[in-house]
Amino acid sequence: MHGVTSLQSTTGFGELLRVRRERVGLTQQVLADHATLSVRAIRDMESGRVQRPRQETVRLLADALRLEGQHRSSFEAAARRQALVEEPRDEPTAPPVARGAIVGRELEVEVLTDALAVHGDRLVTVAGLGGVGKTRLVLEVARRLHLASRWSVRWIDCGRQSVAGLARTVGERPTLLVLDGADAGVDTALLDELFHRCPGLRVLITARVPQPLPGGQVIPLAPLPTPGPELDHDPVALAEVGAVRLLLSHLRRLRPGFRLEPEEAPAVASICRQLDGLPGALELVAGWSTVLSPRQLVARLTDGPFHLAPPPAGFGGRADVGAALGAALSRLTLGQRDLLERLAATPGDWSGEDAVALSGRSPQECLAAVHELLASGLIRSVPARDGVRFTVLNLCRRLCGSGVHAELAAAG
Repeated sequence: MHGVTSLQSTTGFGELLRVRRERVGLTQQVLADHATLSVRAIRDMESGRVQRPRQETVRLLADALRLEGQHRSSFEAAARRQALVEEPRDEPTAPPVARGAIVGRELEVEVLTDALAVHGDRLVTVAGLGGVGKTRLVLEVARRLHLASRWSVRWIDCGRQSVAGLARTVGERPTLLVLDGADAGVDTALLDELFHRCPGLRVLITARVPQPLPGGQVIPLAPLPTPGPELDHDPVALAEVGAVRLLLSHLRRLRPGFRLEPEEAPAVASICRQLDGLPGALELVAGWSTVLSPRQLVARLTDGPFHLAPPPAGFGGRADVGAALGAALSRLTLGQRDLLERLAATPGDWSGEDAVALSGRSPQECLAAVHELLASGLIRSVPARDGVRFTVLNLCRRLCGSGVHAELAAAG
């Protein structure tokens, strides 16, 4: 009883509602039906979007959860504390501050935020190619959860920091633990201990290749959408495409007043396509826009996209596209690399069935390889009316078409 009372006295009403609901095995929809409320109302309370639940709403919830005695009193007291908007004794820890606004990832931010705050996922990994924007996406999600739901954020750079002793500092309050750059893997035993000792904990991991984790969800992060050639001469429509939006934001930061004129639109579209909408690569190429026009940049990229050096410090990112692709290729098995090279030589997009026919392998073996290529970020899914289809990244085609090892050696 003491543990339950302690939990209810320190946990926000939304989190307490979720814990109580899950303990009796009810989904949000079933609880909403029992309490004669909408499922949206349940979601909003559990996520912290509703800060002041009405007394009648709390009574209906307590009845639906069959709370009695001390449990009911503590539940109603938690709702009153929420209604008074009392500040916690310790301010929730804020996430690191991002360098600039996030562009073109609105849908991914919404999906990931809902997975953690609404659907109750406790362990999520964002996987993708180096330079695809995993850290920036997670920074935005952490910022929103901190501001909207008053979650504490513990940010661990896995290349520099340890998670030892974290359980003591997290305690029972709603907390998002970010393990950024966990490419060397995660200590599953330590995660289990943290989840056991910290009931309000959520863990969000970024990694180039996801590690299989019990109960974990994996969200592969693809590059930003790129424009089709049909938009090259339509600056208005072109400026709405994710990769173009990001490139334009970098150009306008370095060249205030920059406008996408009709004569430069095809070059801007070509840059985005050649670089596959990779955020790190777009930031790098934009760093040279103070001395090269979009058309001149296209010519440089056409000659060799892996030879464009990082711009001087302060003028853009330092993403090494060749190194990121080379690292992803080096992790492939011989069978996966053989399939990738076959697919890279195939123009246009293709389906899983096409890949099976091209590979000559069993459907299970081939589709497993396609899955790994997608998780590695070397292929991407494309919109299709007749099911899921994929395409190999243009940069990856360049590597495969000219000999992987030779091109990477030249890039280094």
